[in-house]
Amino acid sequence: MTFQDALQACNLVAILRGITPDEAEPIGEALIEAGWRIIEVPLNSPDPLKSIEKLQKRFGDQALIGAGTVLTTTQVADVASTGATVIISPNANLSVIEASVSRGMISLPGVATPSEAFAAIGAGATGIKAFPAEAIPPMVIKAWRAVLPKDMPVLAVGGITPDNMKSFIDAGTNGFGIGGSLYKPGDDVASVAAKAKLFIEAMRRI
Repeated sequence: MTFQDALQACNLVAILRGITPDEAEPIGEALIEAGWRIIEVPLNSPDPLKSIEKLQKRFGDQALIGAGTVLTTTQVADVASTGATVIISPNANLSVIEASVSRGMISLPGVATPSEAFAAIGAGATGIKAFPAEAIPPMVIKAWRAVLPKDMPVLAVGGITPDNMKSFIDAGTNGFGIGGSLYKPGDDVASVAAKAKLFIEAMRRI
């Protein structure tokens, strides 16, 4: 599955910050059943590589699995060793982007300005993450869209809810990363499944 395939199937990235390895598979199954096709485990979660490895082994043929909060090239290598294919960062570290691309991985760095966006694109980023979206309103995304390559995916991450997604889509955003509104440490599978379906339904209404 390519990144474009995954986005076309479901343009939502699940950010499972704080998930434990024991929770990874049941939560992942709920997301897959709801239709999500990109799952991220931030590296500041408990034993994140184990969770990523479990998700990749179980769902790697159905979804793109990867890591978030990837800050170093060493971490890129660690994630690659699990078989996962997605590297997501809060910043535009060119070395991390280049290391990801050199391994054939999907690179989604965080950017907050046009300068960061173009630097990330120049380094080979697969897509860019407007982060934090609370500080980058739709009018800013619309302005970015006037100058960014038309085929460069832009995801909005941070503070996204079913109620504010339409304004970002109308401005030219291609998708979203959903964190605390989808999963918080301690959430049970049923509650995550219910929230996952709400986001899917909200996207269908747009």
